[in-house]
Amino acid sequence: MISLMIKKYGDLEQSLEFQEIPVPVIQPNQLLIRTQAASFNPLDYKIVRGDFKAVRKIQFPQGIGRDVSGIVEKIGESVKGFKVGDKVFSRIDENLVGTMAEYVVSNEKDVALMPSNLSFNEAASIPLAGLTAYQSLVDVAQLSSQENVLIYAGSGGVGTIAIQLAKHLGAYVTATTSTKNVDMVKKLGTDQVIDYTKENFQEQGKLFDVVYDTLGGEHTLNSFKMLKPGGRVISIAGDLDDITAKQLKLNRFIRFLLSLKVKKVINTASKLDAFYRFHLMSPNGNQLQKLAELYESEIIKPIIDKTYIFEESIQALKYLSQGHAKGKVVVKMSK
Repeated sequence: MISLMIKKYGDLEQSLEFQEIPVPVIQPNQLLIRTQAASFNPLDYKIVRGDFKAVRKIQFPQGIGRDVSGIVEKIGESVKGFKVGDKVFSRIDENLVGTMAEYVVSNEKDVALMPSNLSFNEAASIPLAGLTAYQSLVDVAQLSSQENVLIYAGSGGVGTIAIQLAKHLGAYVTATTSTKNVDMVKKLGTDQVIDYTKENFQEQGKLFDVVYDTLGGEHTLNSFKMLKPGGRVISIAGDLDDITAKQLKLNRFIRFLLSLKVKKVINTASKLDAFYRFHLMSPNGNQLQKLAELYESEIIKPIIDKTYIFEESIQALKYLSQGHAKGKVVVKMSK
């Protein structure tokens, strides 16, 4: 089969190539999925650039892509919840990475039936971004009705889902975006849209129960300026706290270095009696099925910026890396 592979760290054009590799062999608890569509996430181009090699090195050549939708081609002998021919989608396990390929293997526990009202392209846009938003807002932030939440980058892959999910949870939603995306973000149900090119949203005052930081950098620390006493900052792009570092099974030395980096954030949170957590999304088929129900009920709608064919996968990732995508960038396997 043909698969897009990372052959080295560096520039996307120079580091990625299509290779012929064997169709993977499944274990008893796994499914072989014939890929119909896949999607990229910022994590993918950051890995190619080598942003995380100090924390977790990869063995070359390495597949790329974590989101897939497709048709079950084969099931392991212990698989009970799915059958050959089922239309499914999945955020595959890190040990199985490589959804930009004609066939993909996923653990049964990480797979869900596709929303019946969505195309393969639409379903492929959901898993990583959807689970990230769901776990961040529901599991970690425990966002509740009537709370005020600020969501950074409301037009991004995670942001577009987080806005719709937060509204479903009954929150008052404020989101940041640029001028050209204001109307789109409003249509998602946002109660207040802040155009960051025209106003300094960090001067809003301490209005928010939850700040959802999808940007990182200086934005993580500045989030506390807008947080009510006892509020929560949930980040998917900021500095790792020790709990998340332990989840990644990082060694003590790396964790020590990370603790120095995150110290200012932790101290700021402590002074404000606030909560800070860097959330690392984990695959979860049960939660993915809950998301499927929200899409089937049209409580959440997929937002796709561009769709490319498989042969254009590298161009698709280059486009995403420019940082201007509205929603998700999807790759379909056939024309």
